[in-house]
Amino acid sequence: MIHFIKNQLIEKLVLLGVSDYWSYMITKITLIISALILAYIIDRIVRYLLFTIFAKLVKKSKTDWDDLLVEHKVFYAFAHLIPVIFIFYIIPEILDHNVIWVDYLERLSKVVIVLVFAVLFFRVLNVVKTIIGRLESFKDKPLDSFFQLAKIIISIILILLILSILAKTSITYFFGAFGAMTAIVILVFKDTLLGFIGSIQLSANDMIRVGDWISMEKFGADGDVIEINLTTVKVKNWDKTITTVPTYSLISDSFKNWRGMQETGSRRIARSIFINQSTIKFANPELIDCFKKIDLLHEYITKKENEVKLYNEENKIDTSMISNGKRITNIGTFRAYLVNYLKNHPKINQDLTILVRQLDPTVNGIPLQIYAFSNDIEWINYEGIQSDIFDHILAVIPQFELSLFQSPSGDDFKMVLK
Repeated sequence: MIHFIKNQLIEKLVLLGVSDYWSYMITKITLIISALILAYIIDRIVRYLLFTIFAKLVKKSKTDWDDLLVEHKVFYAFAHLIPVIFIFYIIPEILDHNVIWVDYLERLSKVVIVLVFAVLFFRVLNVVKTIIGRLESFKDKPLDSFFQLAKIIISIILILLILSILAKTSITYFFGAFGAMTAIVILVFKDTLLGFIGSIQLSANDMIRVGDWISMEKFGADGDVIEINLTTVKVKNWDKTITTVPTYSLISDSFKNWRGMQETGSRRIARSIFINQSTIKFANPELIDCFKKIDLLHEYITKKENEVKLYNEENKIDTSMISNGKRITNIGTFRAYLVNYLKNHPKINQDLTILVRQLDPTVNGIPLQIYAFSNDIEWINYEGIQSDIFDHILAVIPQFELSLFQSPSGDDFKMVLK
């Protein structure tokens, strides 16, 4: 059929006055272009038929994995094989089975077939990754890292295979050459290899999962992990910006993972106020009577008074000297008040540590640290709870005849000058 069409075209061109050589060349070029156009049309028709057939089959299916095959266009890759086969058989006929051109065409066809199967394989990997990612036990695992590494390895093998086809040489030769270039490969793919090592260590040690809240000051990351791939970890910060952190940096540098807080449903409050040291004193009877009127302190003061009295009597302490024996202090009572206040606060987790302690004195006064856990980990709610607690603490301090340390301001100096 091809020979008949070719001869007819040559004869018509000769009749039109075209030389034999140019009639032959124009006929070949025309037929080759026509074959390529026909191959493109065949490709479109096959793709349309595959889409129609598989779309109908998928609708009737009760499973969802076949939906993913259609969504990722897995079977569409096969559509490219038909035009390649068509060209492989028809072009040699047009070229009169010229040995050189047929050889080139055969190599090119094999390369295209390899590329088609590469596309097909990569799409299948995407489907597998999506299916595995839906499993509960794999939702927080760095699947992207492993599948990206698989694609890189497959790509290297396919590139070597294509080179062996084009050079008509055994693929083992290129594997040997590739092995000799190991040092260069390691240098080029250094970040990828380090990222893969980091991904394995992160996964094996369960250091980070998708959905974890992490903080890493070095990279300005503070938010939820949304993706873990071979070279980077994407963190969606609280201001909605995205920070990318090199995967290996999570192994080589320190970072904070707030997963424990999220799992317990509690968030730590650890903040200090600075007490002016000059306001710390023993409580006199009038001040103790005031303390007794505070509901959260009544039981504590009663118990403490009995304890102090009993100790001083048993040890025959001369209480005429204020430095002798045991006495109640305003800061000690204040600490007891804060502990009872936190233990009665509805937004504090009573199953975790509740502590009010003095830290080492500083030039700014004595730090009094409140250490507890709120039972609401939402950022806005947590900040509201913490602020309410310290609003109350700051407002109640004068009742204990204590004051906070505060560096003098310009207004303070103005008052002194007056």
